[in-house]
Amino acid sequence: MLNLASQTTSEWLLRAEAHLDEVLLDHAHCEKKAAGAAIKLLFSYPHHRFLQEPLAELAREELEHFQQILMLLDARSIRYETIKPSPYGMALHRLVRRDDPDRLLDLLTIAALIEARSCERFQILADGIDDAVLGDLYRSLLVSEARHHGTYRELAAQLVGREVAETRLAELAEAEAEIIARPCEWVRVHAG
Repeated sequence: MLNLASQTTSEWLLRAEAHLDEVLLDHAHCEKKAAGAAIKLLFSYPHHRFLQEPLAELAREELEHFQQILMLLDARSIRYETIKPSPYGMALHRLVRRDDPDRLLDLLTIAALIEARSCERFQILADGIDDAVLGDLYRSLLVSEARHHGTYRELAAQLVGREVAETRLAELAEAEAEIIARPCEWVRVHAG
């Protein structure tokens, strides 16, 4: 279960198909950011031993996905370059409380929600896009994204207990649903 408070509309798939190169480029950036976020948590919280192996493994897998998407971009002659990110991640991170353990709980929970939204949108692409290679790619990524969602949820539960973690997850899921619904001029994995 992905614990999202809303579902992506069919309109997003239509926009994504119409701007597929842009979505693929954004996807590469998302994988790199996901690896960076996990690594940042490793450096910021070395005293939480229970985070170390799961986040190191998650970061490694995200970097593998980044490389996989880079190769796809190259195969399709899509230039890897900087693009304007969606406001989604920044809006979610504005919800992070300042002091620990609440701060770490929020960072883990937001990471879980981002992974859940990625998983949901990859499923939409896998099922709806008229491109067999991309459909297969997105199907192959679903298992990892769902596992990453579960990893972040489990780490949050280890930090503060399952009941507190799940309560905060529900709260932030409502906020995430409002944020993802905001209009965006670009189509991105987490916008549009």
